[in-house]
Amino acid sequence: MSVPDETFTVTPRPSAAGPYVLEVSGELDHHTAPLLAEAVNDAPFGPYGVVLDLSGLTFCDSSGITVFVSAHRRSRDQGSQLSLAGVAPAQMRILRMVGLDEVFTFHAGVDEAFRAARSSRP
Repeated sequence: MSVPDETFTVTPRPSAAGPYVLEVSGELDHHTAPLLAEAVNDAPFGPYGVVLDLSGLTFCDSSGITVFVSAHRRSRDQGSQLSLAGVAPAQMRILRMVGLDEVFTFHAGVDEAFRAARSSRP
């Protein structure tokens, strides 16, 4: 299932042996943020957690950051993990400016997130 917009998609990538991945591509703004919020609400925050693969994200405004924070709260409430993977340097700079680098776990890519999730399981 892919949730399309003219410039935005969220593609779920379920995995039985690792985290549930939501691949995010395009521009995340006040028009498209509800699509990501819906995908996060549908995601199963299980034992391996959820990874937001942001390697295809080309733009993110404050609406997108709000969705990230809501997703973090949901993961915490579920006793699960939320990681961000593939964050571009410009987007990472913004996350640092607002202090979210202290809140999220970051990975260079989805493969690294998978290794981290599997190694943290008993």
